[in-house]
Amino acid sequence: MTATLTHSAGIPESEYLTLRDRIFEAIWSELDPLEQLIEDDEQVPHDIVMPILTRIGALGLLVPREYGGSGLSIAQYLPIIAEFAKVQGGLRVIVHVHNSFAHALSEIGNEQQKAAVLPGAATGRNSVAFALTEPGFGTGADLGSTAVRDGDDYVITGEKWLITNSDIASHFIVFAKTTDREVSAFLVPRDTEGLSIAALPETMGCKGTEHGHVTLDSVRVPATALVGAEGQGNEHLERALEISRVFIAASSLGTSERALELSIAHAKSRVTFGKPIGTRQAVQRYLAEMATDVYALRGILADAARKWDAGERIPAEASMCKLFGLEAVGRVTDRALLVHGGIGYTRAHPIERLYRDARLNWLEEGTPTIQYLVAAGRLLDGYAFSDAFETSRRP
Repeated sequence: MTATLTHSAGIPESEYLTLRDRIFEAIWSELDPLEQLIEDDEQVPHDIVMPILTRIGALGLLVPREYGGSGLSIAQYLPIIAEFAKVQGGLRVIVHVHNSFAHALSEIGNEQQKAAVLPGAATGRNSVAFALTEPGFGTGADLGSTAVRDGDDYVITGEKWLITNSDIASHFIVFAKTTDREVSAFLVPRDTEGLSIAALPETMGCKGTEHGHVTLDSVRVPATALVGAEGQGNEHLERALEISRVFIAASSLGTSERALELSIAHAKSRVTFGKPIGTRQAVQRYLAEMATDVYALRGILADAARKWDAGERIPAEASMCKLFGLEAVGRVTDRALLVHGGIGYTRAHPIERLYRDARLNWLEEGTPTIQYLVAAGRLLDGYAFSDAFETSRRP
């Protein structure tokens, strides 16, 4: 039996199409032309990008309407984040992280926290980052950061790194141990005394975004910064990452769709021995395999979005979406490189960038091994992700 939650039913279709079309037009007319600048400088020009994202409404997509956002359903949001994944990867990362963790706060924060942060998140004045990963520890409950109660405050000490959007975040959802065995979450403003941020080296792909090293040196926050109750950190973590894994799979879909589109065009236009290479069986096989991955990924994403929007929790489905998505985009970009040949390995063509950008999808919101663990663990516990897979009731 799946747990139920109250999720957004989305906005009217006509309003959604107007918003979606406005965003799509800006992606290709205003943001895509920034690709070479961002790739060369390895820095997103926030003074140009953030006003565009604010104007087109890309920063409030998953912020509830009562806080000034669009309040999209997941089914409505997925095509938009997929479209961002077709252009320079750093732009997609900014939009993904901003919307994912504004959405998370809207579900796990209390009314005071949501009122303080979400209206600003809808306009880009605020942005929430997820401070979980640590340099000397693993994942989930394997944390070195601690939060010690001191009167009406908590004192947080520890290190976080690879914290995406750390350069623009106004708030961090920080995970720390409140006992030896319990993890809790705290909403910590960027300007809190004792919190410092250092840049980490440039990334292989999705260039221009910061995945910083956050140090919390006896950071004192009021008890009201606690998200939920003490010891609920792992519960919050699972809930936030569950749907965000679906967003990563949608990003894999967007990259795959773009690589396939470019490969079809190249197969038609590239002529060798007097014929387009698309007439050759080997190239046709690559294209058919790429299209199969795209088709399958679209299907499982639609199923996951439908369930979430109906109020269901989807732990196994989310991990399977993320897992299949990263495998699919890996195969698709591999074959796109083969279709394009040597020119695809140069910066003269977007395939080279799409290939690098896609590899971040392996790591965001949990590596493949974590997805295996989550999906298989749920299944072994009796979780039925589809009626077709329910355990037989026959004796």
